[in-house]
Amino acid sequence: MDIYDFDGTLYRGDSTADFFKWCLRRYPRIARTLPRTGVAAAACLGLHILDKTSFKSTLYRFLPFIPDIDVEVERFWRMHEHNIMGPCHPNMGDLIISASPEFLLRDVCARRGLELIASQVDPHTGCTLGPNCSGSEKITRLNERYPDAVVERFFSDSHNDDPLATYAQEAFMVNIPKGTLIPWPDSKN
Repeated sequence: MDIYDFDGTLYRGDSTADFFKWCLRRYPRIARTLPRTGVAAAACLGLHILDKTSFKSTLYRFLPFIPDIDVEVERFWRMHEHNIMGPCHPNMGDLIISASPEFLLRDVCARRGLELIASQVDPHTGCTLGPNCSGSEKITRLNERYPDAVVERFFSDSHNDDPLATYAQEAFMVNIPKGTLIPWPDSKN
């Protein structure tokens, strides 16, 4: 089985951040969620006193302001699907494991014949329904769905995925702008 991260690996950028910006332009009233999101980002990314799941719970507070989330996701991908690119090319049946919300990636992955494991978020309330699917949580979620899986190759752009890279038989670091794949570097370097 080959496994791919999504953002920064297959998708140029961060699909969650791009979707938030897309929605902010279309529904300016979600700007009222920005102060709390900014504080949560500082607490998570800068001060390390808030975990990623808690940060994302705050970030997703904009979702209730979107009148029809399914329609908005579809519109978003019509304009952003061209950002799915990169030096690696998953085949039908390959697996994407992503920290982005499942509701955002489900249809675009299905159209390409890719299976998906992603963060569970209620698209109507913005409530996270479990841990953020990143780091070692990716292995937990993989083993829940495929207890006997053998990961032949893993592709990602981030050392956040060191646990899954170590779990795989082979792992590759992806650099979309350069169009390169290199063997996974030792995370201790």
